[in-house]
Formats: sequence, structure tokens, C-alpha cells
Amino acid sequence: MRVVSVSSLKGGVGKTTVTLGVASAGFARGLRTLVIDMDPQSDASTGLDVVMGNHLTVAHVLGNPKPQTIRQAIAPSGWTKNHRGTVHAMLGSPANMQFDTPVLTKREIWRMEEVLAELEADYDLVLLDCPPSLNGLTRMAWTASDRVLVVTEPSLFSVAATQRAFRAVDELQRAVSPRLQALGAVINRVRPQSIEHQFRIDEMREMFGNRVIEPPLQERVVLQQAQGSATPVHLWPGESAEEAAALFDALLARIQSDVPIGPGN
Repeated sequence: MRVVSVSSLKGGVGKTTVTLGVASAGFARGLRTLVIDMDPQSDASTGLDVVMGNHLTVAHVLGNPKPQTIRQAIAPSGWTKNHRGTVHAMLGSPANMQFDTPVLTKREIWRMEEVLAELEADYDLVLLDCPPSLNGLTRMAWTASDRVLVVTEPSLFSVAATQRAFRAVDELQRAVSPRLQALGAVINRVRPQSIEHQFRIDEMREMFGNRVIEPPLQERVVLQQAQGSATPVHLWPGESAEEAAALFDALLARIQSDVPIGPGN
């Protein structure tokens, strides 16, 4: 089971869109995929077309990580209504906020790791959609993960946030979870004709070297359309959707290849 946190320390960069794109790639490849919606905004749960029903949420699981609670918080994605495959969601909730504290006990920081130990035989790929902060929810997610995928955009503030994210991953690896590493940073929402965007992309390449995942992801209306209709991009019609799907396939391949990228490389 490959466990990846999808993170950004700046909001509004399309983190959940990237999470759903990678989940779509996993779905297309036939991987048993679980998306854990750590973000209190719960956009990933919406994008996966999940019917809440009587399901519990991540908040219930973090408060009581018993096997029965964990199972009751997992729901099938609506993506599978007309297409075979396994895509599940552990449902997000605004109640997640109660766990997003700046200070965690040793037991609390390992809470999500404890949860995933119960699910290890059930999934090939687990994606944790984290809130855009470095408080308790993100640190619980990172501690349970093999890799952190940092989502950024070509702007001044996002460059600084990416630098903070890499530094925080390295610090958590040294202090808490030796297996944790940064998978890299994917630059999202790029407008190829923008001089400012190209300047920031070049700046990130110079600063972060091979931690920048190539190629950057262009801003595409089709991603908003697919997400808005709760449809995986791999099933959305049109050439633009095919191009976007190919980029997420490449991102999934990087996740599966699991090439370590050391601190400062």
C-alpha cells in the first residue's frame, strides 16, 4: 500500500484537484484507491461523488480509531456507478477542525498511522488530502505517509510556501517518521503565456532542483468541469481531458516508482 499526502501550505493552489486527478489515474489503472479527506472543507469527498448516508467521518475516526469506526467512515465513490473499479473515500467533515491543533501528543501524531494499519490489505494507493496548514491534521497525515506531494502554483507566495513545506517534511522525517520523504512539488495552474508564471517556474527549478516534478500542470477548464460534475478526468471527453489525464498518469507513475529525493536535492 503506497500512502501519499497531498499538501500545500498555501490555500487556493488546486491541491484537491491534483488529489482527484491522481485518484482518477489510479482508478483508470485498476488500483484499489482510498482518498482520505483530512481537509475540513471536504471538497475531495464532494468531488468523488460520495453519498453521505449513515457513514461516519474522519473526525469520528480520529476520535475513536477502532476497526468498526474506521469501516463506517469509508464510502464508495460515485465514480464506480457505471464503471468497474475500487475508489473509496474516508469522508471529510468541518468537525475535523477540532484535531487541527498546533500541539499534538506522541499518541495523537501517530493516530492516522494506526488507522491505516487496519486498512493495509485493502488498498494499493492511499491519498490524504490535507488542509493548507501545518497544524495537527497535516502532521498526522504526514506521519502516516510514505511521501508528501507538495502542490504549488507559479506565484511569489507559493514559492515561499513550497520552501516551508519541504523544510517541514525534512524536520518531521528527522524527528518522528524516518520513512517520510518529499515526493516533490508539482506546479499547478500554469498559464504558458504568462511571463510571471515562467519566471516563478524557473525560480522554483533553480531553488528546488529535481524536487520540481516535470512537466508543470497547465490551467485547464476541463479539470474544473470534470470536478464540478464529480467525474474522473480520465472519463471526461475531449482532447484537453486526454492531455490532462496523461499528466496525472505520469504523476502516478512517479508515485509508484518511489524514487527517493533527499533533503536539499
